[in-house]
Amino acid sequence: MSDTTFSTQTFTKYGFKLGNLSLAEKVIYWTIILTPLWWILGIQTILYPTVAAFLLVVRFKFDKIIKGSLPICNWAWLGMILVALWTNIIGLESIGFQILKTAATLFTLFKGYFLIFACLTLPFWHRIRVKVITRAVSWMSASYLVILTIQFLILFAIGPQKSFLPPLARLIPGDKLSLMIKFAVIQPFFGIPLPRTDLYTADPPILGVCALLCFFICLEESNRSLRKVSLIGCLAALLVSQSRLAWVCFPLVCSIIYCFRSGLARQAYLWVISLLTLFAAVLSLSLKDLIALPLTTFNNARADSSKDREYVVNATIDAWKKSPFVGWGFMEKTVSWGNGAFEMPLGTFSSYAQVLYIHGIFGFIIFILALVSTLCSFWQPAMFGNIICQRAFACLVALYLLLHATNLSWMAIYFWFFFIWLGAILSEVQQLNVTEWEELSNRF
Repeated sequence: MSDTTFSTQTFTKYGFKLGNLSLAEKVIYWTIILTPLWWILGIQTILYPTVAAFLLVVRFKFDKIIKGSLPICNWAWLGMILVALWTNIIGLESIGFQILKTAATLFTLFKGYFLIFACLTLPFWHRIRVKVITRAVSWMSASYLVILTIQFLILFAIGPQKSFLPPLARLIPGDKLSLMIKFAVIQPFFGIPLPRTDLYTADPPILGVCALLCFFICLEESNRSLRKVSLIGCLAALLVSQSRLAWVCFPLVCSIIYCFRSGLARQAYLWVISLLTLFAAVLSLSLKDLIALPLTTFNNARADSSKDREYVVNATIDAWKKSPFVGWGFMEKTVSWGNGAFEMPLGTFSSYAQVLYIHGIFGFIIFILALVSTLCSFWQPAMFGNIICQRAFACLVALYLLLHATNLSWMAIYFWFFFIWLGAILSEVQQLNVTEWEELSNRF
């Protein structure tokens, strides 16, 4: 038996065979797996939307749009692109379309809302299977362990290292802070010095979001060994991110999935409200006080960070009120505190405040419509017992909660594969006929 035959049989035996990959699957598969390489080169923010745009253009035909059956959520995200572009143009016109500001603003739209729309649409125009995305994300999640090990060895053996900007990153328009290669550092958490890093992302909280989403994607991995390693990698990344909100969302996702499987999805909100009221009555506390107690502990874990975020969000809302309908069009103004020691652009924290500030009420309505329609797309198959749709629905709920602390248009680039995964699920679900839905319903 030749070495090639042995390798192929071994590869198949342990559940690694994916069958013949389409062009889109090959491109996406290796783009996800080689994430550490793109991170080191500093080209993540330009590569991912370019790949998505390329694959979209390759199979673009007006018939696909006119006669195609794209879900409502895809059209909602397309609407968000158009509204965002409209408000961007209004804002840029007020400053005379300065070259650098115009390039940075349009590039943010390209790697934000356009990327989301493209990723959700690609599986409807190309053959992109869920298991291919799952396998690629599993390998990438396994690489978390490798990079974390290297960073911790550097931190404890050599000491903290300064971040640096890769040479290729200098060619990309916009803020360069998100392109910096950063090393692990020691930061206090509940007063305890612990290592913290952001790996392939621009900020540790974004790593927490990525790790959370990757964990539930990797649960579907068919190879047991790879699944275990990838899940450990996700948990490790989630832990070192020190993202409090991501930690809270992890059991929330598990709870939502459990509610689907136990038939409590329709009654879950009643149970939650009832239990909170019962505990409040037993402890002789008002519902507001009951929520305030854990929230205070939650904020005290990183008290300065929580106060800074709240201050920036409040300043963003105040600025939005001066241009409520179409917003300001781009992130321009800043807010400072601590006698000028700290300064941040308005709209830095909270996607909801940012959308109001940049795109106004019109943009905010379309944004909420896009979020809700995407979530609703998974409700029916989840209720019929589709496990992957249940996980997708729960992950979206968590993501929408996490958007309160981080900008979607800024961090979407780091979990672009999540939207392709969602699109692939919707594409496969759409292919199921009524009989198969009934079989799924009876099975679960």
